[in-house]
Amino acid sequence: MTGLDVMFRDENDWVSFGETYVASESFKSLFRDGMALVEETAAYLDGNGRDESRGASREATLAYAGESMRLTTRLMQIASWLLVQRAVAEGEITHGQAQEEKRRVKLTAAETRMVDEGNGFGLLPEQLQDLVGRSRRLHARILHLDGLIAEDRPTPRPVESPVAAQQGLLRSAFGGL
Repeated sequence: MTGLDVMFRDENDWVSFGETYVASESFKSLFRDGMALVEETAAYLDGNGRDESRGASREATLAYAGESMRLTTRLMQIASWLLVQRAVAEGEITHGQAQEEKRRVKLTAAETRMVDEGNGFGLLPEQLQDLVGRSRRLHARILHLDGLIAEDRPTPRPVESPVAAQQGLLRSAFGGL
């Protein structure tokens, strides 16, 4: 028979966003950027940041301590999420196991809100403000991707077309038209 195949696809032909994304060049780039930000932040906090905080006022020192702790926590959560997703990409764990690991990585929407000036954010060194802003943007991006991956549930199996079912019966009856 020459004609169009009117059979609907089964669930084995559906594309999983989560599985395809973590194997993509886009994810590899996100992973490199995220881990580079972690390293850059660690180097800053252990070097120039420490020096800059020494000469600051008491209020600025308190703001620095609080924001650097939030920054470190946020980046560790980001790094954990990236490492879990990379493990999925490399076949070390399944997508389902990654969802279980997600319980340990607490990505919350509240983390994306910027600290207001009243909390001393404006007193922080420019480089720390920049690192905080970049980490919050990366965090928001990962939250978005995590939501897409979490919504990536298996689609219910499509129902076979009644026309295709009849064609199958005709093929069987007449020896494979």
